[in-house]
Amino acid sequence: MTGRAYLVAGGLAVLGAVAIGHGVRARPEPAHYRDLGGPRALWSIPDGADLPAAAPERVEIPDAGVRAPVMPVGQNRDGTVQVPPFRAAGRVGWYRGGPVPGERGPAVLLGHYDDRSGPAAFYRLHRVRPGAVVRVRRSDGRTALFTVDATEQVPKWDFPGSRVYGDVHYAGLRLVTCGGPYDRDEHSYRDNLIVYAHLTGST
Repeated sequence: MTGRAYLVAGGLAVLGAVAIGHGVRARPEPAHYRDLGGPRALWSIPDGADLPAAAPERVEIPDAGVRAPVMPVGQNRDGTVQVPPFRAAGRVGWYRGGPVPGERGPAVLLGHYDDRSGPAAFYRLHRVRPGAVVRVRRSDGRTALFTVDATEQVPKWDFPGSRVYGDVHYAGLRLVTCGGPYDRDEHSYRDNLIVYAHLTGST
């Protein structure tokens, strides 16, 4: 999965939408992100085993009460990354333009914080802390096990596309949702919450 560049999406002016950046192409950065000032825990992740490709079907984070089915998402006509539609706000989107969870590289899962009727798939993602286990059930019958390395909350206008989509030397996972205060004028949350994890096993 090395050498890929990923498109990242602009802020969406709807309730609970997940903003993934500003419509720019994220160029790959050095594997440990030393030049980016990102979460320091990402610097020391060792090379590790990875899994063959198999589509994700469900994500669970027991420590945070997150349990949601996964659906593939792609790109909008303008090249930005899609998120699950609000009629499927209880589902998490896997960006199929990148690796699958368990493959080497940054697999990205995106979920809504809420919708007009209440909590959505990643409503409790803010409870996740470093060391938590993320379980991703896959179509090959395996469950990929990830350990959370770091979390960060960033303004949508300053989304760290290279940290989320840039190439890495391990099987990584990034979980993305909305965070921060709600802007009633823009009908959107101000920030993005990002959880970074790496593969530590499978069952």
